Amino acid sequence: MSDARKHRGPHPEDETLFSADQVPALRSAASHLSWLLSRGYALPSSLKLVGDRFLLKERQRTAVKRATCSDQQKIERARTQLRSDEIAGRSILVDGFNLTTTIEASLSGGVLLRCQDGCIRDMASMHGSYRKVTETEPALLLIGRQFAERSLTSVKWLLDQPVSNSGRLRKLIENIALEHEWPWTVELVPDPDVILRETSDLIVTADSGILDECVQWWNAAESMLDQTQPPWLIDLTHSS
Repeated sequence: MSDARKHRGPHPEDETLFSADQVPALRSAASHLSWLLSRGYALPSSLKLVGDRFLLKERQRTAVKRATCSDQQKIERARTQLRSDEIAGRSILVDGFNLTTTIEASLSGGVLLRCQDGCIRDMASMHGSYRKVTETEPALLLIGRQFAERSLTSVKWLLDQPVSNSGRLRKLIENIALEHEWPWTVELVPDPDVILRETSDLIVTADSGILDECVQWWNAAESMLDQTQPPWLIDLTHSS
């Protein structure tokens, strides 16, 4: 069956799984998981233990996993993070799908997570295929305005070539950049993660695996969404 979704909005079960009365358990679960990870326990077994303890459904466990890191990871990610007031005049590499889907999800009222490392992460999943939605162009325009306000000298977007429709998103990004005279380039690459991990340039991503290895990063989604006030943002940075 083809994917006919027009929005990057909430999953049909999210109203129940992420309702206000579920948030205390999710926060406690994230706190417990972080405690275990900080003491060297493996993620899969720790997540199962915590998920069973708090009777979490699969999608709730995914949220807790995305929101949680060890104390050591939190400290190291903070060390390599640049503030928004430190990036004027810089060149950046952007994890294209990672940033775009988060802003799309916010604009369409999807669940967003404020995570323990300060990142904003969404609950969307692409499964190897990307579909343009109603919020795609507004998301790119919002991103573009935020980049322009910071006088970035160049922005290189990296898109996963194996992802279906990545070429169409590339063309859309290029057209928007041309229309607004933004200094953007877009590259389709086999695996952006490798480039983002190894570059010495400033990067934009909320991918945990990349953040643990990169040289320097900017928490762009947080800066943008703090100004747009997303309608469904769940703070999992502390225990209730």
